Amino acid sequence: MSLIKSISKMKYTYLILSILILATSCSSDKSSKRIEGFDPMVYRASARVETLLSSMTLEEKIGEMTQITLEFMCQNNNEGERIEPHTLDSSKVSKVINEFKVGSILNCAGHSYSPEHWQELVTYIQEESIKSKGIPVLYGVDAIHGATYTKGAPLGPQQIALAATWDTSIVRNLSTETAKEVWGCGIPWNFSPVLDMGRDPRWPRFWETFGEDVKLVSDMGQSMVKGYQEGPMPFAATLKHFLGYSTPWSGKDRTPAYIPERQLREIFLPPFQKSVDAGALSVMINSGEINGIPSHINKFILTDLLRGEMGFEGVAVTDWEDIKYLFTRHKVAENYKDAIKLAIDAGIDMSMVPLDLTFPKLLKELVDEGMISEERINLSVRRILTMKEKLGLLEIDVDVTPPFIEETERNNAEELTLLAAKECITLLKNVNDVLPISDDKILVTGPTANSQNVLNGGWSGTWQGVNPAYNNPGRLTPLVALRQSISQVDFFDLKSMSFSSSDINNLISKIEKTKPSTVILFLGEMPYTEVVGNIDDLTLPENQLDLVKAVKSTGVNTVGVFIEGRPRTFDEIEPLLDGIVMAYLPGEFGGIAISEVLTGAFNPCGRLPFTWPKYPSSHVTYDRKYTENVHSDFSMNAFDPQYEFGFGLNYSPVITNSIKLNGGNQFYLGDDVSIEVELENIGERTSTEVIMLFSQDLVASITPSVDKLKAYQRVSLEPGEVKNVTLSFSSNDLGFINQNLKYVVEPGLFNLRVKDKYASISIIN
Repeated sequence: MSLIKSISKMKYTYLILSILILATSCSSDKSSKRIEGFDPMVYRASARVETLLSSMTLEEKIGEMTQITLEFMCQNNNEGERIEPHTLDSSKVSKVINEFKVGSILNCAGHSYSPEHWQELVTYIQEESIKSKGIPVLYGVDAIHGATYTKGAPLGPQQIALAATWDTSIVRNLSTETAKEVWGCGIPWNFSPVLDMGRDPRWPRFWETFGEDVKLVSDMGQSMVKGYQEGPMPFAATLKHFLGYSTPWSGKDRTPAYIPERQLREIFLPPFQKSVDAGALSVMINSGEINGIPSHINKFILTDLLRGEMGFEGVAVTDWEDIKYLFTRHKVAENYKDAIKLAIDAGIDMSMVPLDLTFPKLLKELVDEGMISEERINLSVRRILTMKEKLGLLEIDVDVTPPFIEETERNNAEELTLLAAKECITLLKNVNDVLPISDDKILVTGPTANSQNVLNGGWSGTWQGVNPAYNNPGRLTPLVALRQSISQVDFFDLKSMSFSSSDINNLISKIEKTKPSTVILFLGEMPYTEVVGNIDDLTLPENQLDLVKAVKSTGVNTVGVFIEGRPRTFDEIEPLLDGIVMAYLPGEFGGIAISEVLTGAFNPCGRLPFTWPKYPSSHVTYDRKYTENVHSDFSMNAFDPQYEFGFGLNYSPVITNSIKLNGGNQFYLGDDVSIEVELENIGERTSTEVIMLFSQDLVASITPSVDKLKAYQRVSLEPGEVKNVTLSFSSNDLGFINQNLKYVVEPGLFNLRVKDKYASISIIN
């Protein structure tokens, strides 16, 4: 029986955890234990899992807790380099599978493969595993914006770009398409989504987040989980990176964070909770540390919070080599063995080892010496086997060949990917309607104008996404796409991000000679991820600032298109740009999407999912405290970003005429609050507007935020159309974590805001 046939026969039931029912009083304890009588050593598995577990040796159990990278099992040449095309070394596979009984494999060993090659690799590994112990391996991969390591699969917008669509339905649909592609390679486990909060743009993984707002991140994350796990085949999502990974004090990857528990619960926890409630099957742990405690040994976070309070029952996997780093980097263990004990005691289920087999040896020693009980090992193995059971892996036999993606289905995925790329693009400035550009003489230049890799970003074909050899063929860069849409497009190639002043001088000479009507400058960053993207200054690189100054000095219309995964500051040149477009990392169809926006074939509708700072040392989020508004003269006007959270323009403006409360202005806890918004399209094009409803707690026992997003909706309006839209939320959502670390909704007055229109409500006992 094939993998597709056996899995299709399963009745896969998703775990939907119960939601804590709030009391009817104005005090609600969202931080209390969700499971009455929680015992961290108790996990109820199916009879099949228990029977399987009872028959396993200790070595087999420990093997299930071990994850090895594919690279470890590949053939190398005499210089130690992998042989291309990738070829598995049968002796290495035998050692991993037969001798050490390893239960999980990850990664791609360097770069993307064809679906056929994936099938060959995975099938061989699964056949060996089934013959050895009767249990298939659990294979996982980082398919974070499409099937990133499958040749031919469309690469969509990165998460920060998806957040700019404010369209949860397209996120869910794209995730389902990704699951189909990855599962078609024989891989049922994806290390996605990232639910870290994008609140510090210095952090090099900022572009992997859904932005800075708790509600938007929560909604987008849940949609992605459902897209992965509620599609036509069993598939597992992974929530990354639990918890507080994204706001290190230094802004640099894998460096310490200092987050008070109150803030941890109010800002960083809710996105994970919402996806846990949606049935996410696994979490990956934060590689860094919070308040001096590495996450991989933090029992409060991994057991008390994740299991006891949040109700998570899935698999907790480490990130890359993070148990070993406990003694090599964090210095909280004397050696690897001690580090393993600390991590297992804290609540780790599976170690992403991933490059040696020391972990299972040392873990067995710890059990043999009585330092870790076999009961504790059984706890993690039950979770891992249960996950395999939910994915249908306990159903299969040696014939594990998965199906290929059909051409029509991939075509549909490509259309969806292109739509997402268009929806995310955000128009930030448009002086004298310089955009859309007409069919005049256009000159295109800038370091990101003619690169497919820049559009895709990291985790695209390769880890850093910089090798063009692994791009899908036939995809258009912005330059090529514009040339297909406009008859007169000239190009000046700056060749690299490190272009010089002489390159700029040559460009200016060209502009003065050819006299284009508009110069389009493509700015931003080359691909990067993790520590490779660490920076010391958030300012746009100096040569790009000089480029804008020089071009504008010629008097020509100047448009800046930013292709980047984080907002680089550019205050000194912002006044010089007549048009500004943020394209984020829109994926491989981003060239077409950018071209359609610039030429007016598509009316831009993206909205910023973050606050764009004006200054490199002043990156304050929109949900700031009132005291963060205080200026040096003590006036309340200090909040001065380049662009505010949620900002974005259309070619055809939509205005908010009025807002009106439905059902009065007094509400009890648990009541739904609804507000009617009248919109009007005053332009000549069909426009899509994103209506955002913010709340303001006027007085609270803890300094309230100036604004908090409570509801939003995408709305399409025809030219001249007036439309009424209703936005709703529960009064339960007007709360915060108080000094006692309890979630409370305090009675009192609140303002509701849609753009510059306000309404007031009161919450009463």
